[in-house]
Amino acid sequence: MQAHGTLTESPRDIPDAVYALPSTLHWMRGLAILSEAHAVSFQTGKAFYQRVQRKHLPEPQLNSIYEQLLFSLNQVAALDALVFAPNKADVARVGIVTWYYGVYGAASAMIAAADGSFPETHATTAKQWDRQFAIPGLILPPFADRIDRLCPADVEEALKVPRSRGKHPLTTKPQTTEEGWGCVAEYLSGTAGWEQWNIEQSVRSGREFRDLGVDNFRTKAARALRDEAFGRRSICFLHQASRYRGKANYRDAIFLAYGKSVPKLVDGFIDDLRLVLRAFSAMAASYCSARVGPEEWAWFVGDLAERRAISLSPTDVWT
Repeated sequence: MQAHGTLTESPRDIPDAVYALPSTLHWMRGLAILSEAHAVSFQTGKAFYQRVQRKHLPEPQLNSIYEQLLFSLNQVAALDALVFAPNKADVARVGIVTWYYGVYGAASAMIAAADGSFPETHATTAKQWDRQFAIPGLILPPFADRIDRLCPADVEEALKVPRSRGKHPLTTKPQTTEEGWGCVAEYLSGTAGWEQWNIEQSVRSGREFRDLGVDNFRTKAARALRDEAFGRRSICFLHQASRYRGKANYRDAIFLAYGKSVPKLVDGFIDDLRLVLRAFSAMAASYCSARVGPEEWAWFVGDLAERRAISLSPTDVWT
């Protein structure tokens, strides 16, 4: 079976989805557990961002903030609707994509509120959000963990704190806060490994590597090239979210729609996506409200509540 030029297994070779879906489902379950445990909401966000400096922002910057927040709210509303689908296997993949774009819109609003910019690519958005928010500690848990450099020793060092909160494999559904943290740590570790593989492929295709006349990283010179590239790459929550969206659209797409056990396995999954996106969107909105000030924020929420086309009111998420 071909998917955008990438060979995947034929359906007759695929084991029951119970072996393929856990990382997809259990990372989100862990995030949902932790979002509830930390009571991530607009109010907790307001308390967290109380020292953020209010600034008079020009109209184009305000428009970017509000546009992206509305985009995020629209994705929350879409997940609200998907909750009522009789067979969640019908909407699991679409739900992940919806979730991702809700996160992306909320993060874009934060960036616009911080400096007025609007990065042109998803990769640039993740990098800028990491620099402006994750690095200085302006993100609420469970969205705050990051890895600064992808050299193996740096990855292991960065994972010590996340793993100290709890250890739990992604193959088993988390039930407790400690197990939720374990799943979050494992997904961060997996994303680091995935990014390392991507970087290695990029280095292999470069002229400097080809000039070495080698086909692996066993030599000191080849490892130096690879490690230099590793050192330039960091990972934050947005990188994990982007990987999650990619898995849903490509590698995991077949597992979300193939196998008699899937409908039962994904039961409750849309609820988790919805809960986590509501938390992330509320956090982003609370930062944006601090930047624009209470009067401007009240105008925006009031106008949107009155004139919205979607079923969900901003007051249900951002108050």
